[in-house]
Amino acid sequence: MGNAKMTQDEQPAAILHNPSAQGNVLLVCEHASNRFPSAFGDLGVDAEAKQSHAAWDPGALAVAKHMSEVLDAKLVASTVSRLVYDCNRPPEAAGAMPAKSEKFNIPGNADLSDEARKQRVDQVYRPFLSLLYGTITDAVNEPVLATIHSFTPVYNDQPRAVEIGILHDSDTRLADAMLALAPQFTGLNVQRNDPYGPEDGVTHTLKLHGLENGLMNVMIEVRNDLIATPEDQKNIAEMLADLISAALEKLENEVEK
Repeated sequence: MGNAKMTQDEQPAAILHNPSAQGNVLLVCEHASNRFPSAFGDLGVDAEAKQSHAAWDPGALAVAKHMSEVLDAKLVASTVSRLVYDCNRPPEAAGAMPAKSEKFNIPGNADLSDEARKQRVDQVYRPFLSLLYGTITDAVNEPVLATIHSFTPVYNDQPRAVEIGILHDSDTRLADAMLALAPQFTGLNVQRNDPYGPEDGVTHTLKLHGLENGLMNVMIEVRNDLIATPEDQKNIAEMLADLISAALEKLENEVEK
Protein backbone atom coordinates (compact mmCIF):
# COMPACT_ATOMS: atom_id res chain seq x y z
CA MET A 1 0.00 0.00 0.00
CA GLY A 2 3.00 2.29 -0.41
CA ASN A 3 1.26 4.36 -3.11
CA ALA A 4 -2.29 4.06 -1.81
CA LYS A 5 -4.38 7.08 -2.67
CA MET A 6 -8.08 7.72 -2.42
CA THR A 7 -9.53 8.54 -5.85
CA GLN A 8 -11.46 11.71 -6.63
CA ASP A 9 -14.61 9.77 -7.51
CA GLU A 10 -14.78 8.27 -4.03
CA GLN A 11 -16.71 9.78 -1.16
CA PRO A 12 -14.64 12.39 0.74
CA ALA A 13 -13.14 11.32 4.06
CA ALA A 14 -15.49 13.58 6.01
CA ILE A 15 -18.87 15.18 5.31
CA LEU A 16 -20.69 18.17 6.76
CA HIS A 17 -24.37 17.33 7.25
CA ASN A 18 -26.99 20.06 7.66
CA PRO A 19 -24.56 22.79 6.57
CA SER A 20 -27.16 25.58 6.75
CA ALA A 21 -28.04 24.87 10.38
CA GLN A 22 -28.13 27.89 12.70
CA GLY A 23 -28.12 26.22 16.13
CA ASN A 24 -25.30 26.72 18.63
CA VAL A 25 -24.52 22.99 18.99
CA LEU A 26 -21.97 21.37 16.67
CA LEU A 27 -22.27 17.59 16.47
CA VAL A 28 -19.39 15.26 15.59
CA CYS A 29 -19.49 11.56 14.67
CA GLU A 30 -15.97 10.20 14.31
CA HIS A 31 -16.99 6.53 13.93
CA ALA A 32 -19.97 7.05 11.62
CA SER A 33 -19.00 4.62 8.85
CA ASN A 34 -17.58 1.15 8.20
CA ARG A 35 -16.46 2.12 4.67
CA PHE A 36 -13.09 0.83 3.47
CA PRO A 37 -11.82 3.10 0.65
CA SER A 38 -10.48 1.14 -2.31
CA ALA A 39 -7.01 2.62 -1.84
CA PHE A 40 -6.57 0.67 1.39
CA GLY A 41 -8.37 -2.57 0.49
CA ASP A 42 -10.22 -4.52 3.15
CA LEU A 43 -7.21 -4.70 5.51
CA GLY A 44 -7.58 -8.47 5.46
CA VAL A 45 -10.65 -8.48 7.70
CA ASP A 46 -13.76 -10.57 7.11
CA ALA A 47 -17.42 -9.58 6.83
CA GLU A 48 -18.04 -10.12 10.54
CA ALA A 49 -15.31 -7.67 11.50
CA LYS A 50 -16.54 -5.10 8.96
CA GLN A 51 -20.02 -5.13 10.47
CA SER A 52 -18.84 -5.20 14.07
CA HIS A 53 -18.31 -2.38 16.53
CA ALA A 54 -14.58 -2.73 15.85
CA ALA A 55 -15.10 -1.13 12.43
CA TRP A 56 -17.57 1.63 13.41
CA ASP A 57 -20.22 2.75 15.90
CA PRO A 58 -23.47 1.13 14.69
CA GLY A 59 -26.42 3.49 14.91
CA ALA A 60 -24.35 6.52 15.89
CA LEU A 61 -24.67 8.39 12.60
CA ALA A 62 -28.43 7.88 12.44
CA VAL A 63 -28.78 9.22 15.99
CA ALA A 64 -26.50 12.16 15.20
CA LYS A 65 -28.47 13.01 12.06
CA HIS A 66 -31.75 13.03 13.96
CA MET A 67 -30.18 15.18 16.68
CA SER A 68 -28.90 17.52 13.98
CA GLU A 69 -32.46 18.06 12.77
CA VAL A 70 -33.94 18.57 16.24
CA LEU A 71 -31.18 20.93 17.40
CA ASP A 72 -30.74 22.68 14.02
CA ALA A 73 -27.09 21.69 14.37
CA LYS A 74 -24.30 21.16 11.90
CA LEU A 75 -22.84 17.64 11.95
CA VAL A 76 -19.30 16.66 10.94
CA ALA A 77 -18.99 12.92 10.27
CA SER A 78 -16.19 10.66 9.10
CA THR A 79 -17.00 8.40 6.13
CA VAL A 80 -14.13 5.95 6.70
CA SER A 81 -13.94 2.93 9.01
CA ARG A 82 -11.99 3.52 12.17
CA LEU A 83 -9.96 0.42 11.32
CA VAL A 84 -8.46 2.43 8.46
CA TYR A 85 -8.00 5.46 10.72
CA ASP A 86 -9.74 6.28 14.00
CA CYS A 87 -10.48 10.01 13.80
CA ASN A 88 -10.84 10.17 17.59
CA ARG A 89 -7.16 9.30 18.03
CA PRO A 90 -4.01 11.33 17.28
CA PRO A 91 -1.56 9.86 14.72
CA GLU A 92 0.89 8.75 17.39
CA ALA A 93 -1.70 6.66 19.26
CA ALA A 94 -1.57 2.89 18.82
CA GLY A 95 -5.34 2.85 18.42
CA ALA A 96 -5.30 5.23 15.45
CA MET A 97 -4.54 2.32 13.10
CA PRO A 98 -4.94 -0.73 15.34
CA ALA A 99 -3.34 -4.08 14.51
CA LYS A 100 -5.98 -5.66 16.76
CA SER A 101 -9.40 -4.35 17.76
CA GLU A 102 -11.44 -6.25 20.33
CA LYS A 103 -11.29 -9.90 19.19
CA PHE A 104 -10.32 -9.10 15.60
CA ASN A 105 -6.82 -9.10 14.16
CA ILE A 106 -6.34 -6.46 11.45
CA PRO A 107 -3.65 -7.84 9.12
CA GLY A 108 -3.60 -4.72 6.94
CA ASN A 109 -2.57 -2.64 9.95
CA ALA A 110 0.26 -4.92 11.10
CA ASP A 111 3.77 -3.57 10.61
CA LEU A 112 2.64 -0.43 8.80
CA SER A 113 5.53 1.60 7.44
CA ASP A 114 5.93 5.26 8.41
CA GLU A 115 4.99 6.15 4.83
CA ALA A 116 1.80 4.09 4.95
CA ARG A 117 0.81 5.60 8.29
CA LYS A 118 1.43 9.09 6.94
CA GLN A 119 -0.80 8.37 3.94
CA ARG A 120 -3.65 7.34 6.23
CA VAL A 121 -3.14 10.50 8.28
CA ASP A 122 -3.04 12.71 5.19
CA GLN A 123 -5.99 11.12 3.40
CA VAL A 124 -8.37 10.34 6.28
CA TYR A 125 -7.47 12.18 9.49
CA ARG A 126 -6.38 15.55 8.16
CA PRO A 127 -9.45 16.07 5.93
CA PHE A 128 -11.65 15.27 8.94
CA LEU A 129 -9.66 17.69 11.12
CA SER A 130 -9.80 20.38 8.46
CA LEU A 131 -13.57 20.10 8.02
CA LEU A 132 -14.21 20.18 11.75
CA TYR A 133 -11.79 23.06 12.33
CA GLY A 134 -13.30 25.03 9.45
CA THR A 135 -16.82 24.44 10.72
CA ILE A 136 -15.83 25.73 14.15
CA THR A 137 -14.04 28.82 12.83
CA ASP A 138 -16.88 29.66 10.41
CA ALA A 139 -19.47 29.61 13.19
CA VAL A 140 -21.09 32.98 13.86
CA ASN A 141 -21.32 32.24 17.58
CA GLU A 142 -19.08 30.05 19.71
CA PRO A 143 -20.44 26.52 19.25
CA VAL A 144 -20.99 23.83 21.86
CA LEU A 145 -19.23 20.61 20.82
CA ALA A 146 -21.00 17.25 21.27
CA THR A 147 -19.56 14.02 19.90
CA ILE A 148 -21.88 11.04 19.34
CA HIS A 149 -20.80 7.40 19.78
CA SER A 150 -22.23 3.95 20.45
CA PHE A 151 -20.86 1.01 22.42
CA THR A 152 -21.51 -2.72 22.67
CA PRO A 153 -23.76 -4.26 25.36
CA VAL A 154 -21.11 -6.95 25.93
CA TYR A 155 -17.37 -6.28 25.80
CA ASN A 156 -14.78 -9.04 26.22
CA ASP A 157 -17.61 -11.31 27.44
CA GLN A 158 -18.60 -8.81 30.15
CA PRO A 159 -22.17 -7.39 30.06
CA ARG A 160 -22.45 -3.63 30.52
CA ALA A 161 -25.22 -2.25 32.70
CA VAL A 162 -24.68 1.38 31.67
CA GLU A 163 -27.01 2.50 28.88
CA ILE A 164 -25.90 6.07 28.25
CA GLY A 165 -22.43 7.39 29.00
CA ILE A 166 -21.82 11.12 29.47
CA LEU A 167 -18.09 11.61 29.02
CA HIS A 168 -15.85 14.59 29.59
CA ASP A 169 -12.23 15.58 30.01
CA SER A 170 -11.21 18.52 32.20
CA ASP A 171 -14.21 20.67 31.21
CA THR A 172 -17.10 19.14 33.14
CA ARG A 173 -19.67 21.93 32.76
CA LEU A 174 -22.00 20.43 30.17
CA ALA A 175 -21.54 16.87 31.41
CA ASP A 176 -22.38 17.94 34.96
CA ALA A 177 -25.58 19.67 33.84
CA MET A 178 -26.64 16.72 31.65
CA LEU A 179 -26.00 14.21 34.43
CA ALA A 180 -28.00 16.30 36.90
CA LEU A 181 -30.98 16.39 34.53
CA ALA A 182 -30.68 12.87 33.10
CA PRO A 183 -33.15 11.22 35.53
CA GLN A 184 -35.89 13.62 34.36
CA PHE A 185 -35.28 12.97 30.67
CA THR A 186 -34.07 9.42 30.13
CA GLY A 187 -35.35 6.74 32.50
CA LEU A 188 -32.11 4.93 31.65
CA ASN A 189 -28.89 3.99 33.43
CA VAL A 190 -26.79 7.09 32.72
CA GLN A 191 -23.24 7.24 34.07
CA ARG A 192 -20.28 9.61 34.05
CA ASN A 193 -17.20 8.55 32.02
CA ASP A 194 -18.58 5.05 31.52
CA PRO A 195 -17.99 2.69 29.72
CA TYR A 196 -14.92 4.75 28.80
CA GLY A 197 -13.17 7.78 30.19
CA PRO A 198 -10.24 10.13 29.54
CA GLU A 199 -7.80 7.47 30.75
CA ASP A 200 -8.85 5.33 27.75
CA GLY A 201 -7.77 7.98 25.26
CA VAL A 202 -11.32 8.63 24.01
CA THR A 203 -11.41 12.40 24.56
CA HIS A 204 -9.04 13.36 21.74
CA THR A 205 -11.66 15.34 19.81
CA LEU A 206 -12.90 17.02 22.98
CA LYS A 207 -9.38 18.11 23.89
CA LEU A 208 -8.19 19.16 20.44
CA HIS A 209 -11.30 21.01 19.31
CA GLY A 210 -13.13 21.71 22.56
CA LEU A 211 -10.58 22.47 25.26
CA GLU A 212 -8.02 24.11 22.98
CA ASN A 213 -10.68 26.43 21.55
CA GLY A 214 -12.33 27.12 24.88
CA LEU A 215 -15.57 25.48 23.74
CA MET A 216 -17.98 23.77 26.08
CA ASN A 217 -17.96 20.09 25.14
CA VAL A 218 -19.27 16.61 25.89
CA MET A 219 -19.05 13.09 24.50
CA ILE A 220 -22.18 10.92 24.44
CA GLU A 221 -22.03 7.11 24.30
CA VAL A 222 -25.21 5.11 23.63
CA ARG A 223 -25.39 1.34 24.12
CA ASN A 224 -26.05 0.11 20.63
CA ASP A 225 -28.87 -2.30 21.47
CA LEU A 226 -30.91 0.81 22.33
CA ILE A 227 -30.51 2.19 18.79
CA ALA A 228 -30.87 -0.95 16.68
CA THR A 229 -33.93 0.22 14.73
CA PRO A 230 -34.83 3.50 12.97
CA GLU A 231 -37.60 4.13 15.51
CA ASP A 232 -35.21 3.58 18.43
CA GLN A 233 -32.61 5.84 16.82
CA LYS A 234 -35.16 8.63 16.42
CA ASN A 235 -36.45 8.26 19.98
CA ILE A 236 -33.00 8.26 21.57
CA ALA A 237 -31.92 11.19 19.39
CA GLU A 238 -34.90 13.28 20.47
CA MET A 239 -34.28 12.39 24.11
CA LEU A 240 -30.60 13.36 23.90
CA ALA A 241 -31.36 16.57 22.02
CA ASP A 242 -33.87 17.56 24.70
CA LEU A 243 -31.35 16.72 27.41
CA ILE A 244 -28.61 18.83 25.81
CA SER A 245 -31.01 21.73 25.32
CA ALA A 246 -32.18 21.58 28.93
CA ALA A 247 -28.61 21.36 30.20
CA LEU A 248 -27.56 24.41 28.17
CA GLU A 249 -30.58 26.33 29.46
CA LYS A 250 -29.69 25.33 33.02
CA LEU A 251 -26.14 26.58 32.58
CA GLU A 252 -27.34 29.84 31.04
CA ASN A 253 -29.74 30.46 33.91
CA GLU A 254 -26.98 29.81 36.45
CA VAL A 255 -24.76 32.39 34.75
CA GLU A 256 -27.53 34.99 34.83
CA LYS A 257 -28.16 34.58 38.57
